[in-house]
Amino acid sequence: MTLKSERIKIGNGIYLNLIRTNKFKSNLLSYYFLRPLSKDEVTKNALIPLILKRGTEEYTTNLEIQKKLEETYGANLSIAINKRGEKHVLRFTIETVNGHYVGDKDYIYEVVNLLKSIIYNPVLEKGYFKKDYVEQEKENLRNRIEGRINDKRSYALDRCIEEMCRNEKFSIYPLGNIEDLKEIDENILYTHYQKIINTSPIEIFYAGEYDEELIECIKNIEKIDRKEVLTIPREQIISGVQTKNMVYEDLDVTQGKLVLGYRTGIPYEDRLYNGLIVASDILGGGPNSKLFRNVREKESLAYYITSTVFKYKSIMLIDGGIEFNNFEKTIDIVKQQLEEIKNGNFTDEDMEISKKSIKSSTESIKDSIFLISEYFFSQILSEDNRDFEEILSDIDSVTKEEIMEAMSKVALDTIYFMKNSKA
Repeated sequence: MTLKSERIKIGNGIYLNLIRTNKFKSNLLSYYFLRPLSKDEVTKNALIPLILKRGTEEYTTNLEIQKKLEETYGANLSIAINKRGEKHVLRFTIETVNGHYVGDKDYIYEVVNLLKSIIYNPVLEKGYFKKDYVEQEKENLRNRIEGRINDKRSYALDRCIEEMCRNEKFSIYPLGNIEDLKEIDENILYTHYQKIINTSPIEIFYAGEYDEELIECIKNIEKIDRKEVLTIPREQIISGVQTKNMVYEDLDVTQGKLVLGYRTGIPYEDRLYNGLIVASDILGGGPNSKLFRNVREKESLAYYITSTVFKYKSIMLIDGGIEFNNFEKTIDIVKQQLEEIKNGNFTDEDMEISKKSIKSSTESIKDSIFLISEYFFSQILSEDNRDFEEILSDIDSVTKEEIMEAMSKVALDTIYFMKNSKA
């Protein structure tokens, strides 16, 4: 299945991306609002989707919205707040059954208009967001921020990034800061909402079956003042390392969490990027990887150990769950295995297994209408016009020399270790 996205400019900084496919029994509509990742607005940004899903002018409570979703054949509404490099991304998505399967092709317009209403026509009180909704969602956000420590593996990765990139925007946690919440009220938040609507670059994605009438329905956006749309700079990329950071965090844990943060200096458009992806997979991508075989199976030092490349920041993280007293030995073996790849000590079979794994993951995107939409959004962020087949071909074309060269640029920046001194 060849998938393509048609991109249409429908307003100042607003683009509609159309992905025609009849493979799925559902259609999907997503709005992506892009903001700079900054300490000044990150917490307010994170609150906006939480507030908007609470109610619209027509459906003033979340319960009423849920009833409307049920009436439209169980349409599913989801929101997300995350970061892509040093961009803060707010996503609003609605997925609903294809009208062919329910004998009702027109209800899709109700679904489209509902999502537009959630975004552009929120329920207001005295010209601002409802005070009780704002206070409730502030508390919900506070709980989410406080609760991130409960997932120790994810928390360790976040903490390594925060320490490694402490003077960079990428260190900012996408859900914001608890300290900011007390200053935010319904007036401040509504004013910020208007700024988001009027100044954010917006990418709209529709995936499924459509006709010109549906396109016009999506394109018909409320009159908004978009004279000045932000230009968001790309991420800061740092090559090389001046001094290494060593960070220990003492928590009530029974298993150590080790994260090694590396600078790659290889941005996504670099000729060596595909080589880096394959190198990372050979190092720590799965059960055939060097880290799995040597750290976990041979030495029995780790419960898990993986390597991940962060596409939009040019860093690579290796994270593992280990016994506290295996800290130094694990680091030594990780460094040894990384050197092995730099020196070309890996087989053609290693390369083929990793290439096959990467291609399989890429191909699996086609099995999800949501992942297809996310994939094309990612392509826009990276200004990558390649289709699936070209990406797969480029992975296949990676040479041993490119893998070695890519890994030779990788430099250890930060070692983070979550431990328990009382254990």
